[in-house]
Amino acid sequence: MAERITISLDRDGVLEIFLNEAGRDQLVAELQRLDWRSDHFHLAAGDLGEVALQSVPYRESDKLIDTAKIMLRPDDWDRQYFPHVTVD
Repeated sequence: MAERITISLDRDGVLEIFLNEAGRDQLVAELQRLDWRSDHFHLAAGDLGEVALQSVPYRESDKLIDTAKIMLRPDDWDRQYFPHVTVD
């Protein structure tokens, strides 16, 4: 079966990520590819991102998220440029 990933906000504003097994495998593979040279990837409806998002909500009350970006931020990078986000 094809990858299926749906990202939405429920009526209480909670972020929910729905995915089937193929979508999980694709997302994990993209996460594992992240490194210093390739530090992000895009998720988007249709063919606009490296990972395709579905455009059909699970519930009528859901607000779909049709674009997103996942970024790797190594600890030493954050310590240097964004120390306020690090917890040691």
